Amino acid sequence: MCMVGDFGVGKTSLIRRFVDGQFSDQYLSTVGVKISRKTVELESAKQQKTVTAQLLIWDLEGHTKFKGIAPTYLQGASGVLIVADVSRPETVERTIEHLQLYSSVNPKGFAIVALNKVDLVDEEKLAALTELAYSVAGEKAIAVYTTSAKTGKDVGEIFHKLAYTMVEQT
Repeated sequence: MCMVGDFGVGKTSLIRRFVDGQFSDQYLSTVGVKISRKTVELESAKQQKTVTAQLLIWDLEGHTKFKGIAPTYLQGASGVLIVADVSRPETVERTIEHLQLYSSVNPKGFAIVALNKVDLVDEEKLAALTELAYSVAGEKAIAVYTTSAKTGKDVGEIFHKLAYTMVEQT
């Protein structure tokens, strides 16, 4: 699976929270691609048993200059987590661009939108941005989650939901 989104939305922080159970306020920009690995147990309805899935999580750089080679990395991904920063509404608006890019390269792939940094905004603003994300994502995304790498809110859920969908639908 790949993580995409604008720079500074928290892609790397979500991965660190999920894989290592850690969070850091220190911002380090990802250069190129960073690959993380985590093994998860999933309850497979299709196979009617618990299955072990080895996740390879590709953290793609969020800077515009990288967009030209991003399709190469997205080609082999069965799923994508598109991350936006709710404290920067323009990143929520741009989720459609990331969804379209992924869908053009991987029309049968699965996408989840993660509205990250929910610990930084009030409920009213979050409700409006969540509504915007649903309207932008349309039918291209299987789900929209509100997440926080800092508090851990719904971090495990986004990875498990995408992994489960990838395993069940292939």
